[in-house]
Parts: sequence; structure tokens; C-alpha cells
Amino acid sequence: MKEKTIAVQAKDLSIGYLQSKQRKVVQSNINLTLHSGEVTCLLGLNGAGKSTLIRTLCGFQPPLGGDVLLRGKPLSKYTQGEFAMEVGVVLTERTNAGGITVHELVGLGRHPFTGFFGTLKERDNAIIEESLKAVGMLHKSGNYVSELSDGERQKVMIAKVLAQECPIIVLDEPTAFLDVTSRIETMVLLRKLAKEQDKAIILSTHDIDSAISMADNLWLLSKGKQVRHGAPEDLIMDGTIGDFFSKENIAFDKATGKLNAIRPNIFPIGVLGDFNTSFWVGNALVRNGFTPSNMQENGYNIICKSPADIELHLPCGAIKKATCVASLCDLLCSITLL
Repeated sequence: MKEKTIAVQAKDLSIGYLQSKQRKVVQSNINLTLHSGEVTCLLGLNGAGKSTLIRTLCGFQPPLGGDVLLRGKPLSKYTQGEFAMEVGVVLTERTNAGGITVHELVGLGRHPFTGFFGTLKERDNAIIEESLKAVGMLHKSGNYVSELSDGERQKVMIAKVLAQECPIIVLDEPTAFLDVTSRIETMVLLRKLAKEQDKAIILSTHDIDSAISMADNLWLLSKGKQVRHGAPEDLIMDGTIGDFFSKENIAFDKATGKLNAIRPNIFPIGVLGDFNTSFWVGNALVRNGFTPSNMQENGYNIICKSPADIELHLPCGAIKKATCVASLCDLLCSITLL
């Protein structure tokens, strides 16, 4: 098994800012590691310090304590040029570079290599084309940035950091302005780049679903709590994610990986059968105030044979049939369960 390469380390890090000459600490005692070839998602509620941590890791604002190491070397020891060859950064702000072409925008990523005048040579243009090809935007090379959709612009910004040929990519909420399809495409692209090009990629996001399904690791930030980290599945099963994101009237469901509203008088109903049908039947049960569970002895149970063949078994032994999830919901509403 290939040994993991450490790309970024935070050691006893304190983050925050100066306010009226006084230190305002947002998070402290942060000890985290980012590895090459992996995607790490930074999750947390507003005000938890996600953007502050991202900016501190990038050197855009100084730490209030502790150290940030890039490939074993303190961040403070890097010159601006050296840093640009190690880390590519994509911030939250919308791209306002409509007056230049896609090729020209991605070409800005070659600045660490082209010198003061920014003259692109044959190798630079080849790398720009390779970067655009990697994100599926080579066919838009001659288009103006103003002609692109938000999703396409985000791909071009990722191509720009690829053109830097840097081993570490840091993104602050890269999917914030994207529709559902573009968010998924962006996450798939980042994961592909991490695996195929051995990049260490970290991004902050509010998209819990994508983070759980796509990330190798999660970093969880919450006000007043120590930063927690680990594989998404471990953090789900040990209750960490539930502790971090559950609030009054909202709970994290381990079975579905989603945050759901807590409804009074939650009633368990057993669900068994075809995996896909059972999953979406469970989703409908939660929405309607029930709890999907293991089969209930002398209770209510649902047998999922197929999406068009669903049986509701009553405690009395009677069986009611449904031909779709919608008709099952009608059955549940029409009977007294308590």
C-alpha cells in the first residue's frame, strides 16, 4: 500500500483576526493533516471559521498562534513566488473577468513561470490546453469568460490553478453559486484530479450530501467545539456529525446521511426488500413523520418487492398493496397507527 504524502499540516493552530488591536480567536488548538491524492471537505455552520481557516492555510491572513507547514516547510518561510508554485487558490467571489478569453484567463495561472511580462511560450500554451482539457473546457478556449455559465466559469478557474502545476489546491465554497448538476460535476472533477494527478485538495462547503459522498476526509468546525476530522463514514457512525449539525427540531439521520426536521410522536415502521425501493420508501416515511427501522414484531411493516409492488403489513395480519410510493403515503395517512 502506498504511503500517504503529507501536503499540509496545521500544528496547534489558532485562527482569527485583530479587532481594535485585540486578538479575536475564532478557533484554537487546530491539528489537522492534508494528504496528497485526497479530497478533504471543510464543513461548518456560518461563523464557525471555515473561510478564516482557508485564508490562514493560504497565508492570506496570519495565524494567531501555531504553525502551518506546506510539505514540511513553515508557510512563513515561502516567498510569494515559491508559494504560487505550491498552492493554487480559488476563492468564493464570482469571476469578473468577462472581457478576456478562457485561454487568457487560464494563462494567468502560468504567471509564476512566465516572468514579469507574462509572455506565454509553446510549453505554456500546451499546459493551458491540457488544463482546459482536464476540466472539459478545451472547446471553449476562444470564448469570452462573459459567455460562460457559472458552472463553466468554475471549471475554468479550476483549470487556471491546474495551469500553475501546483500540488495543493484550496477552494473556498467552489459550488456556492452553482446549480445541483454543476455542483456534482465540480465535486466529481475535483475527486478525479486528486486521484489522477495526486493533488491534495481541500474545499469549504455547505453541501453536506456531496461532502459525505465525495470526500476522503471531513474537517468539522463548530463554534465552541474542538475541530473534528476523519472519514465521512466513521464520523457518521460514531455520532460526530450528528453532534455537530443537529439543532433544536433538526437531527442528522445516520441511515440516510441527511439532516431532517424532528417531528413529534415519531412512529417506527419496519422496511424490508428491494434496496433502492426500500431507501426511497424510507425517505418518504421520514418526510411524513415516521421512522424507518428493522422489521417490527406485532407492528407495522413495509415489504418492498419493486417500485410498483409495495406491501403494507398491518399488526392485525392484513396486507394493503401500493403501486407506487405516493399511493403508499396515501395508505399511511388513511389508517390510525397509534
